[in-house]
Amino acid sequence: MNQFFKNSRLVLGIFNSIKIHSKATKLTRQFSNLSESWKSMEGFLKCSANFEPLTPLSFLDRAANVFRDRTSVIYGEKLKYNWEQTHNRCVKLASALVHLGISHGDVVATLAPNVPAMQELHFAVPMAGAVLCTLNTRHDSAMLSILLMHSEAKVIFVDQKLLVIAQGALALLADKKQNLPLLVVICQTDESTAVENLNPRDHDYESLLGSGDSNFAIRWPRTEFDPISINYTSGTTSRPKGVVYSHRGAYLNTIATFLLHEMSLFPVYLWTVPMFHCNGWCMVWGLAALGGTNVCLRNVSPKGIFENISLHKVTHMGGAPTVLNMIVNSPACDLKPLPHKVKIMTGGSPPPPQVIAKMEELGFGVNHLYGLTETYGPATYCLWKPEWDSLPPDEKFLLKARQGVQHLCLKEVDIRDSTTMEKVPADGKTIGEIMFRGNTVMSEYLNDTKATEEAFKGGWFHSGDLAVKHPDGYIEVKDRLKDIIISGGENISTVEVERVLYSHPAVVEAAVVARPDNHWGQTPCAFVKLKEGSSVDDQEIINFCRDNLPHYMAPRTVIFEDIPKTSTGKIQKFILREKANALGSLF
Repeated sequence: MNQFFKNSRLVLGIFNSIKIHSKATKLTRQFSNLSESWKSMEGFLKCSANFEPLTPLSFLDRAANVFRDRTSVIYGEKLKYNWEQTHNRCVKLASALVHLGISHGDVVATLAPNVPAMQELHFAVPMAGAVLCTLNTRHDSAMLSILLMHSEAKVIFVDQKLLVIAQGALALLADKKQNLPLLVVICQTDESTAVENLNPRDHDYESLLGSGDSNFAIRWPRTEFDPISINYTSGTTSRPKGVVYSHRGAYLNTIATFLLHEMSLFPVYLWTVPMFHCNGWCMVWGLAALGGTNVCLRNVSPKGIFENISLHKVTHMGGAPTVLNMIVNSPACDLKPLPHKVKIMTGGSPPPPQVIAKMEELGFGVNHLYGLTETYGPATYCLWKPEWDSLPPDEKFLLKARQGVQHLCLKEVDIRDSTTMEKVPADGKTIGEIMFRGNTVMSEYLNDTKATEEAFKGGWFHSGDLAVKHPDGYIEVKDRLKDIIISGGENISTVEVERVLYSHPAVVEAAVVARPDNHWGQTPCAFVKLKEGSSVDDQEIINFCRDNLPHYMAPRTVIFEDIPKTSTGKIQKFILREKANALGSLF
């Protein structure tokens, strides 16, 4: 990352810590008026009394004062911190990182599940002036080595149970004569055993933190456009890209996210969203702003979810539709009646209305959000209107499955033609690409000017997702641009087909991709996982779809097997497309 900074030039002075490749000048022209903005206000002065760079680090600084005695973190039966303790631990860890030689702009990586150390690192790393890079815990050693090399990470914090994978990645880097990051091992906080056989240059997390200075002077960002984190895209494609977040964008999206979660002061948040994914949808920082409690959950299971909700009086949680699906299809012995309503935000692919209905029967209040890694996670949400409460259940759940409107801190979301950039009519039928503009869109793709320019073409961020806009202005995602099936000249939304498949009583999971066809060009190929104990054949599934869809939209191929997913719950359709392509034409 430092080399990336050194090889770049400043963007009009205001980006004097974010270095963009010299070929990216086209991307910066839109900022040409920013450096002149104060000159038009004669008699006014920009100074420390009226200006501070926006950063979510300020949420923790305030929490240590305002919420000092309130519980900040709970993990297992024994570990509990308050906000004053969390602040002190983060300051000491930042100090320790600086003593290790971490400088402004250096990248510090993590490979860990939702444990307390992950919450602390989200504050401590940027407090040291560094850039946090949270890596997917499902990566193998080969992929991990590629991302460590690409990000130029100087340190990697690794959960003890993932140590073998990290050591394999470091061995691969050593074979390539690459500089190796320092290794810091996060031990199980509920175990007394320390890590054995550490190399002299490696560290234990608690020992490193304990060596820090509680009087360390936090390295606040030089500008609010300084990078705070790098998030690699989740792996639904075969080439992950490093998405750069700024302190400003993280601050604004944090506020927007806890507002769309309908959070007030002192929420109790159960961590079922991976903290490594879009920095936990920015909620890692948001809970400090509200004096909330982080209930850390290493492994996500229906039993663990229900037990923690009851034990800690959880008020909010989040998760991909696959998490909701896991809950509603879990054995009855895992499900205990909720003692109170829990608000759950779900993001990712549109949740089937049937799953939303079952979740609400269990006592959850479900709302749907939509976003991408490039939009800091949540960008739009289905803002619920009171007049919809009186609608019949089927209509309500269809409305809840929409992706809605942009959140407060995003300037604009629109559905446009990918080529002409013209708006599509708000008729609920015409499909276009979802595009974004605003302060909560990524700074860039790390070391990838070409991909950045392509993503920002025409002054909008191109999502690659297809949707319609309804007359009331709410958007509804129909498919990924690369997932749409074109059969005999007709566009088939895989989401529409999947929604019908989920309504079959024997289906627990479903995904649809295109299969090549010599006559039609492409036909729908359905991958289906059945509920335990169910037994149906492919023709029954096909007939069911034909009864509920136009015949050309019904799958012509049904394959029964487990469906590959990322650790964030997204279905890896690129794997399924490869399988469908290998089948060749049906006739």
